[in-house]
Amino acid sequence: MANQLIRPPTNFTKLFKNLYYAASHLRLMTTSRRVQDRSQKKRVHALEVAVEKHKISSKILFLLELLKHEPEQIIPIRSLDQHRRPLNLPKPHKISDFIRKSPKLFELYKDQRGTTWVGLTKKGEELIEEEEKLIAENEEKAVEHVTRLLMMSVEKILPLDKIAHFRRDLGLPYDFRKQLVHKYPDIFQVFKNEDDVEFLKLVSWNPSWSVTELEKKVLGITKADDHVPGMLSLPFPMKFPPDYKKVYRYGGQIENFQKREYLSPYADAKELKAGSVEFDKRAIAVMHEVLSFMNEKQLVTDHLTHFRREFVMPPKLMRILLKHFGIFYVSERGKRFRVFLTEGYDGSELIEKCPLVVWKEKVVGLTGHRGRKKKIETFDDLPDLEDDDLFESDSEDDNVIRIDRSLKEEDTMSDLEDELLPECYEMEIGEVQKAYKDE
Repeated sequence: MANQLIRPPTNFTKLFKNLYYAASHLRLMTTSRRVQDRSQKKRVHALEVAVEKHKISSKILFLLELLKHEPEQIIPIRSLDQHRRPLNLPKPHKISDFIRKSPKLFELYKDQRGTTWVGLTKKGEELIEEEEKLIAENEEKAVEHVTRLLMMSVEKILPLDKIAHFRRDLGLPYDFRKQLVHKYPDIFQVFKNEDDVEFLKLVSWNPSWSVTELEKKVLGITKADDHVPGMLSLPFPMKFPPDYKKVYRYGGQIENFQKREYLSPYADAKELKAGSVEFDKRAIAVMHEVLSFMNEKQLVTDHLTHFRREFVMPPKLMRILLKHFGIFYVSERGKRFRVFLTEGYDGSELIEKCPLVVWKEKVVGLTGHRGRKKKIETFDDLPDLEDDDLFESDSEDDNVIRIDRSLKEEDTMSDLEDELLPECYEMEIGEVQKAYKDE
């Protein structure tokens, strides 16, 4: 009888496993929310204004490019319904109302059957021709940046579809996969793997291009034909908003972090130990270099996470970006995450504007869109937040119990819906959160 009283139930093991599984997932979800809350309490008003500007320009540029590739540069307005997602115009918003706000770029008219069409104005056509000219003039610099991306990758190869994410950010032509990549066989070449996926492979190493943008800026190196990438000890430029008081609290930690040596993004990183401080600091150097290549010194965050394996970076890049606030700034407002290189901005304005950025601002200046006025909370509006682990390694979270180690670090959105999405489409927050939870 006593034995029966103390005998555990037959399903005790099963119940224990279920509780363990539930508790583990609860911890994972809690950790994820903590990361999101942290970023929301570090909003910088000026850079949030830049995000709002980008939202407007991305819609306008998407529509311009869509019309550009139509046979007669016109399209029935009802056909734009299928492009609501990249246009970020969910129902009940009317696409026609959006178009009417830019009469200098687009024109609406009805045919004899009553079908409404949208086309380009004369000014719109001229702007498209101007962009094509600027892209052609930018080709040499774009080729350099693509090559340097290959040079930073561990195997010196990158999928062409992933490079397509950076097409507009780098100023690459729309058809770069068909033409540009075949124009420079002495620099890189295209090949297909057994799954018929196209890759770009580095053919020749250029020592001068292995000098980081930070080395050029700090050390004044412009050309080094015999340069060999190795350990660096250059501090990263940091910018904090005036109302961010914690910079005084963490001054010592920041100083220690800046003094640590790190491996150049162009040096061989295969021997670095994942989870080490050195591993994470190199990842910061890689992200700093990639953002330095971008015309506007900003990117959609998932475009960076797509390159985790190729660039030998930790799976939880979002945590690193958030921790190193001052070097980077992550905006999570609206339906998309964006990461900025803070040194590239003076308030909401880009400091160095290439001709393509000037052209983009000209286009937006011809629209009637000025964004919505929103209250953007800053540091004085928000409670203090614990950041005791600032500037420490965050490749692995020891408090997180990992249930399924079979989950892969592969891209969650590598399958693009069409040719236009890599340049204009941005993952929604729910999709990005799921991607980080699955890591």
